[in-house]
Amino acid sequence: MLSNIGVPGLIIILVLALLIFGPSKLPEVGKAFGKTIRAFKDGTKDLLDDAESKSSK
Repeated sequence: MLSNIGVPGLIIILVLALLIFGPSKLPEVGKAFGKTIRAFKDGTKDLLDDAESKSSK
């Protein structure tokens, strides 16, 4: 689904985010989004590692 966005779609999303949050809040929103994605990746990695360790027993 997200692979069909393309460059024009990303530009529209960034402009909308700038209008909604304003230029001063945008870096904070980006930082929070990055932390959320990192936590999600770490959680899925832990789940995959647990599944692999249980299947190898």
